[in-house]
Amino acid sequence: MLHGWSMSNSIVRRLKEWARDVKRDVIALWLAARDPRVPWYAKALSAAVAAYALSPIDLIPDFIPVLGLLDDLLIVPLGIMAAVRLIPDTVMADLRRKAVTQSKPISSAGLVAVVTIWLALAVALTAWLFLPRR
Repeated sequence: MLHGWSMSNSIVRRLKEWARDVKRDVIALWLAARDPRVPWYAKALSAAVAAYALSPIDLIPDFIPVLGLLDDLLIVPLGIMAAVRLIPDTVMADLRRKAVTQSKPISSAGLVAVVTIWLALAVALTAWLFLPRR
């Protein structure tokens, strides 16, 4: 039984490390969006991923079963992986070092984008439900 505990403890430790790395990389991407050494297309993707990840609200709320966790477990990590591939390795290593000492910013742009998407969906749904069809 002790072996099983040791294995689950190892899994928990790795998940915590992964979560810490994701948080660090989000901040590094936030820094990358402002760094002159980063190509414009990598800046654009970095800014989008960081804005979404740092937004105080999610596009898919966490209380929605399964889908609510999809952005945290799939969308954000895939966005990070794509953006990191576009940034030169030496620059990304430097940004990761800086990200460790940087406090976590809050993205107002991400908040505005998510709220805008939700409002657009609400307007479209209302129009679809209540406007007469020909």
